[in-house]
Amino acid sequence: MRIQTLVSALLVTLGSAAVGAQATNSQTQPSVTLPTVTVVAQKEPTDLQKLPVSVTAVTTDWLRLGDIRFVSDAAIYSPNTYYSDFTARKLTNPRFRGLGASPANPAITTFIDGVPHLNTNSSSMDFLDVDQVEFARGPQSSLFGRNTLGGLVNVLSARPSLTRWTGGVSVPLGDYDAREIRGNISGPLGQRLAVGFSASHATRDGFTTNSITGNDLDYRSATSAKGQLLWTPANWETRVIVSGERARDGDYALNDLAALRQTPHVASRDFEGHTDRDIFSTTFGTRRETPRFTFSTTTGFIRWKTQDLTDIDYTPFPAARRDNAEEDVQFTQEVRFASSPAASVKLSDRASLAWQTGAFLFTQRYEQTAINSISPFVLSQFIPFAVDQISPDADLDDLGVSLYGQATATLGERLDLTAGARFDHENKKALLTTSYSPAIAPSSTVDAERSFSNVSPQFSAMYRFRPDRSVYGSVARGFKAGGFNPASPIGSEAYDEEYAWHLEAGVKTLLAANRVRLNAAVFFIDWEDLQLNVPNPLVPAEFYIANVGSATSKGFELELAARANDYLDVFSSFGVTNARFGANTVSSGLSASDNKLPNTPDYTATFGAQLSKAVTSAATVYGLGEVVLYGPFHYDDANLAEQDAYSLANFRAGVRWKYIFAEGWIRNAFDTDYIPIAFPYRSASGFIGESGRPRTVGVTGGVRF
Repeated sequence: MRIQTLVSALLVTLGSAAVGAQATNSQTQPSVTLPTVTVVAQKEPTDLQKLPVSVTAVTTDWLRLGDIRFVSDAAIYSPNTYYSDFTARKLTNPRFRGLGASPANPAITTFIDGVPHLNTNSSSMDFLDVDQVEFARGPQSSLFGRNTLGGLVNVLSARPSLTRWTGGVSVPLGDYDAREIRGNISGPLGQRLAVGFSASHATRDGFTTNSITGNDLDYRSATSAKGQLLWTPANWETRVIVSGERARDGDYALNDLAALRQTPHVASRDFEGHTDRDIFSTTFGTRRETPRFTFSTTTGFIRWKTQDLTDIDYTPFPAARRDNAEEDVQFTQEVRFASSPAASVKLSDRASLAWQTGAFLFTQRYEQTAINSISPFVLSQFIPFAVDQISPDADLDDLGVSLYGQATATLGERLDLTAGARFDHENKKALLTTSYSPAIAPSSTVDAERSFSNVSPQFSAMYRFRPDRSVYGSVARGFKAGGFNPASPIGSEAYDEEYAWHLEAGVKTLLAANRVRLNAAVFFIDWEDLQLNVPNPLVPAEFYIANVGSATSKGFELELAARANDYLDVFSSFGVTNARFGANTVSSGLSASDNKLPNTPDYTATFGAQLSKAVTSAATVYGLGEVVLYGPFHYDDANLAEQDAYSLANFRAGVRWKYIFAEGWIRNAFDTDYIPIAFPYRSASGFIGESGRPRTVGVTGGVRF
C-alpha cells in the first residue's frame, strides 16, 4: 500500500473524529469526554499529557475489549514500534524507531510491575490481571539506565480490590483447535488487606504443517498463574506479586524464504522438536507517602529456563539437530525518594520544584549449553562420523549499581524545565567454551572480565499555552553497556558500549472540550558503536553481538484518540522512520554504509473504532474494528531481502449482560500472507523465515462479577 493511501485513510479517520466531536459539542454533552490517562513511564504517576515524552498507553478497557494477551499484540497501537516475533514465545524482540538488539542485551527493556526483565526471553508472558501497558519511545537512560537506550515497555498489573470481591471466567474457543480457560478473582480480607489470584491454560494446534509427516510444527500449550497480596497499613502500602508460567510449545516454523512465499505455512523436516520455557518471578514493593516526600522500594527476583530441540538444517535431510538449554537468574533492588505529589518544593511565589532520586542494584547469572549434533560427512567429506559441536558452554555473571536523580522546575504554571542524570557501573565476567566431540578441532576457552561506567544526561522543556495544549522539546544521551557473547567467532567474544543522542520535539493537545486527544512528535537519533545482532558464519542459526559503526534515525509520529459520543471512540496512530547505517559502517566483513537498519518498517499505522452501546436496560452490545499497516522493511543489514508492505485487519463484537458476555472475533480477517521475521542462512534463497499468523476466528463466552 502506498504512502498516499495511508495518509488518506488517516485523514478520513481524523475527519470522522472531528465531525463526531463537533456534533457532540453542538449537542452540549459535557459528560462525553476522554478519560485522563495516568502513566508511570517516569516512575511517578503522571497525566500522560503533562510528560515531555512520547508515550502510548494501552489501558485496561482496550486490553479487555481487544482481548490482548501478549505485549506484541498491544504494540500495534504504538507508532514506529515493531516486534520481531518468532513462533517460540520466548523470542519476542521489540524495536522502537529503528533501535533494537539481541535478546541478551536489548535496547528496549520490558518492566513488569517495576522490575526490569534484563533478557527478552522472559518478557513476553501471558497477560494475567494486567491493567495497563505503556510504550515510552526515546531514551530513558537518565531514570532507568540499563538497556533503555531506545525506550521501555511498562506492564502494570491490576491492584487487588480493597472494597469488594470481583472476578470472572472466560472460555475462548477458536479454529486450529484453540482451547483456553482464564479466570481471576480479587477482594478484601479486611479494611487494609486484599488478595488476588488469576490463572489460565491455553492450547492450540500449529499454523505450519510439516510436509514430510503431515504434522503441525508450531503448536502451543501453556499454563500461567499469578497471585497478589496488598496491605495498606497507615501511610504505607506493601504489595507482593508472585507469577509463573510453564510453556510446552512446538518447534520453530522456519523454512526457506522463497519457499515460504510460494507456499506459506509449510515446512519440511525429518525431525520435529519443541521449545519449552519455565518462568518464576516474585515482586515485592513498598510505598510510603508523607506530606513532604514519597519513599518506595521495589525488589524483584526472576528465574527462567528454556530448552529448544530443533532441526537446524530445516530440510527433509538428517543433517543437523540442536539442543539448546538456557537458564537465567536475576535479582534487582531499587530504593527511591521523590517529592510528594501534593507538595513540591516552593522556590518562589511563581516557581516550584518536583524531584526524585534513587539507587538501583542488580545481579544476573546466565548459563547456556547448546549442542549441535551433526551427521556424518556434513562438516566435511573427510569426517565420516557424527560430531557434536558444543557452541556454547557459557557462564555469564553481571553485577551493576546505579544512582540517578531528576528535577523539574515549574515557572509561572506554564513552563516546565527538567534535568536529570544517571550514573551506571557494571562489572561482567564470562567463562566461554566451544568444543567438539570427538575432538576434531581444538577447544576454545575464554575467561574474561570487563567493567563499564557511564553518565546519561537528559534535558527537556515543556510550555503550556493553555492547560490542554502544550509543546515540548528534549535532548538526551542513551547508553548501553558492552559485554560478552555466549558464542561467537574467535576474537569476537566481547563487544563495546553503544551510545546515542536523541533530539525530540512534540505537541500534546486536547481539543473539542476534551473529546479529542492529538499528540505528535518529530525525532532525530544519532548513535555510535552500534551493537548489531549478526549471524555466526561458523554455527548455523546462531547470532552474536558486534559493534558495526554509526547510524541515524529520523521520523515523525502522530496519535489520535477521539470520543465522538458516549458510545463511539475513534483512534489512529501513524509513524514514519528513516533509519540508516552511517558512513564506514562494516558488518560481517562487508560495508553496510547507508543501508537501512533491519526490521524497521518505513512506516506503521493503525486506525479503527470501538463501540459500546446499551440496547436494553439489561444488555449492551460492543465491538472493535481496526486495521494495522506496516511499511516495507529489510531483514538484514546488507539489505538483501525484504518484506513488502502489508496490512492486517481485526474485528471483535459481542453482547454483555450484568454478569454474562458472549462475543465473536476474527484476526487477520483477510488472511494476509506475510513473513515478519527472517535471517541469512545457507538455504536455497540465502534466507529462512517464518510465516506470520494466518486468519483465525473464534468465540468467547464467560462471566464477570
